[in-house]
Amino acid sequence: MPSSITNLLDARLDGHALPQGLYTREDVFQADLDVFFTHHWIYVGLECDVPEPGDATVLDIGKTSLILLRDDDGEIRIVHNVCRHRGSRLVDDGPTVISKLVCPYHQWTYELSGELAYAPHMGTDFDKSCKNLKSVNFRNIGGLIYVCLSDNPPKDIDNLERVMIERLAPYGLQDTKIAYQTDVIEEGNWKLTIENNRECYHCAANHPELCVSFVEVDFGYDPATLSEEDRQTAEEHSRLYAERIKAWEGDGFPSAPAEQLAGHETNFRTQRLIISGAGESQTPDATAAVDKLLGTMTRKDLGDTHLWGHNSWNHFMGDHAVTSMVIPLSPSRTLVRTKWLVHKDAVEGVDYDLEKLTNVWVATTDQDAELVSRNHRGVEDPAYQPGPYSQFTEKQLDSFATWYVERLRAHGY
Repeated sequence: MPSSITNLLDARLDGHALPQGLYTREDVFQADLDVFFTHHWIYVGLECDVPEPGDATVLDIGKTSLILLRDDDGEIRIVHNVCRHRGSRLVDDGPTVISKLVCPYHQWTYELSGELAYAPHMGTDFDKSCKNLKSVNFRNIGGLIYVCLSDNPPKDIDNLERVMIERLAPYGLQDTKIAYQTDVIEEGNWKLTIENNRECYHCAANHPELCVSFVEVDFGYDPATLSEEDRQTAEEHSRLYAERIKAWEGDGFPSAPAEQLAGHETNFRTQRLIISGAGESQTPDATAAVDKLLGTMTRKDLGDTHLWGHNSWNHFMGDHAVTSMVIPLSPSRTLVRTKWLVHKDAVEGVDYDLEKLTNVWVATTDQDAELVSRNHRGVEDPAYQPGPYSQFTEKQLDSFATWYVERLRAHGY
């Protein structure tokens, strides 16, 4: 008989990848949906997904369907996409514009606030006030929308909000628009997707476009394997980093690492990274892709503020931002939805070239999809045994795996 999930957690060795079943089994997948995508905070979208009253978009997470919308007063709301009559879906997948939420089945009609306004043929004694749409716990953190589907969401989301409100403020995400979006289905488990994103051990051999603007040593290195010249270069970069962070923070731009990983409920890490080469943006030549800068930004030399979560990664630069969301579809399939944000008044072909804007992360996302697929096929092989993480370049993977095991145990597995 298959071992229990608890036995799989017990089998995980410190400093090593997870046991096979934690990546491949259906019961583990269902546990992941329950623990990490129901009882923890997850990133689901952006304030600029719904820029005007009546704008709405639907996102499915497992069997749960959510409507992100802006109501008639201009406020963001998130409600369950379930009619309070007999449960029909109200709105189809994707973006739409609505004046009311009308159930296609029996025409029960809801205000954009979620209040039930009209329920035909239910009798004069029917109390509409008891059948409003169910709302969802959410936080709008500097224009990034996080939800928790639990009635008791982790309180330490306050720390993420405290750190990121200040860091995101200059980028003015509430005044951006989505210039481009891709949906890539990776043929691998969602944890392999996250692990792949949290290390750059693989970058030099697989991401030539990204490596124009990324500084590889930022993601760790084994000093014993470097030549004397390369070691001096790495040490010089570390000195430059300390100087640059001091200067950035002196100018009012928080930049030092801030993280909340193993030992906490809400998982995140943020840091302002140096951009290599021309130093302006993650583009084919590392120069800015958009002439009209984001928010209140007046400089192009402020690097890349990255933010990781357990289902997302984000890059914020002076000229544009890139956000990626991870949604598990099955034990072996994962949706990666990536959006490129520019100032809401930026005009394609005038203020930016779309190819230059999207080239690096379109290529990188496609390359990562192939890597995750290869990884998952290997993990499914009977010969798979969890291998050791590099203590120099994969520390964040070990931290993520440790956090993952901790959180499953905390929920009774």
